[in-house]
Amino acid sequence: MIDDVCSMAAKPLRGKAALVTGGLTGQGFAIAQELVRQGAHVAVGSYVGASARLGDAAAYPEQQEIEQVRTVLGAAGNSIFAGHLDVRDGENITRFIKGAESCCGPIDILVNAAGTTAEQPVSGHPDALWDKIIDTNLTGAFRMIRDLLPGMIERKWGRIINIGSTAASVGWKDNPAYCASKAGLLGLTRCVALEGAPHGVTCVMISPSWVETELMRRNVDQLVAREGLGRTREDAMVDIAARNPQQRIIQPLEVASRAAYLCGDGAKGITAENIQITGGALW
Repeated sequence: MIDDVCSMAAKPLRGKAALVTGGLTGQGFAIAQELVRQGAHVAVGSYVGASARLGDAAAYPEQQEIEQVRTVLGAAGNSIFAGHLDVRDGENITRFIKGAESCCGPIDILVNAAGTTAEQPVSGHPDALWDKIIDTNLTGAFRMIRDLLPGMIERKWGRIINIGSTAASVGWKDNPAYCASKAGLLGLTRCVALEGAPHGVTCVMISPSWVETELMRRNVDQLVAREGLGRTREDAMVDIAARNPQQRIIQPLEVASRAAYLCGDGAKGITAENIQITGGALW
């Protein structure tokens, strides 16, 4: 019996099935790794191939990376589903969820980590770029929740984690679509939390400041190019770290560990919240 208790403590998400959008790279991949470590079966999906790039900074993985991710996550013996997922395409979402549930079981945990951004001022901002950022960061999360929330409500258990940003509450020059999408995601989070509350379903947003991922590095490259001051990416990263009260940039594992905690039974009373991980920084 003691062994059983210890096993449950070590693997608190054993038997749960999680789906992580944007799960092949960055924060999404870090979260998927932590969920696997805690015992969950995990489905991860990202937009594969950079053909969809439209002046944005998203870290699009290539086809060969799917198998690499599947190997890394599957090393623990959990069921793993990995593939192309375009959160802007309802039909693709339906196919992905069907494959994920065939492999991992009914989805208990949804992590919306798919996202993109671009350095672009309001003046002259192209409609297509605005639409893409909003559709990926906000509407994509809505589509995933709309498809998976009913099952969670029916089973009387569910966890929805939306990966937001301090941009939800603090504006940032030349990032209007990103800031708007994250502010909207916070509103969506609170509405979903109220709908799920009577049924054992929680919904929380995690809002980090800068997180050291490929998306951040690409975003910094755009920032440096727009400045035209001759700074390198490395110079800009050092400056960003220096402006943080902790003199550093938040790491993906910090977001992942908080997301995994929020999926456990010990966090069942935490919902409709915007949990910030910033090192004391405003952005």
